[in-house]
Amino acid sequence: MRFSLRFAVGGLVFGLVTASAFAQDVKPDRAIKYRQGVLGAMGWHFGILGSMAKGERPYDKDVALRSATFVQQLSHMPWDGFVAGSDKGAPTKAKPDIWKEPAKFKQYQDALMAATPKLVTAANTGDLGALRTAVGTVGKACKDCHDDFREK
Repeated sequence: MRFSLRFAVGGLVFGLVTASAFAQDVKPDRAIKYRQGVLGAMGWHFGILGSMAKGERPYDKDVALRSATFVQQLSHMPWDGFVAGSDKGAPTKAKPDIWKEPAKFKQYQDALMAATPKLVTAANTGDLGALRTAVGTVGKACKDCHDDFREK
């Protein structure tokens, strides 16, 4: 049993060190494609929620909860793709201000990640009104960041 635990801990440490080294060596074009993919998936699922909130799609609690959960999980992921040098290397709408104002960019990330659990909670209630409110809050977090850090 001790051998298994040591092996597991050793594997975890190796994985963390390898992941850290990998993140430092990511080519800009890969980082751009990664963040665009994550943000695209988040947009897909948020679009489902938005269309329910607007009445353009029938409300379905199970579908809403699934999409809200994905949005919440994905909200933690794209930031790894904003590595140094990834302002160039592939087509991107990211403004250079992201790297000039990292504290402000981080505030927007934190606002989004704080709003998305409320989206899941609202979707889980089955209350369309609660979902509409949460969609509005998450939508504002997205818009605020896009207004300052995304090219039109």
